[in-house]
Amino acid sequence: MNKGELIKAMADKAGFTNKDAAIAYDAFIATITEALKAGEKVNLVGFGSFEVKEVAAKTGINPQTKAPVEIPACKKPVMKFGKAYKDMINE
Repeated sequence: MNKGELIKAMADKAGFTNKDAAIAYDAFIATITEALKAGEKVNLVGFGSFEVKEVAAKTGINPQTKAPVEIPACKKPVMKFGKAYKDMINE
């Protein structure tokens, strides 16, 4: 399912127009992004949580030259699904 198909499915389930569903989708994504940028964790009970993890600097290897490459530290967004959601998928 791509973004357009997701928006269409959301519109059908909620009785919205595709335009309204697209606005809701964009607002959802923007709100989560802003919260993560602010260092907040977003917890959606029954679904999962979004948070930012710190990744330490490390040394990697260039596969073409086999030379060591320094990979800088960074922040990485992570989404973890909740147990209830995992159980529902595995029914």
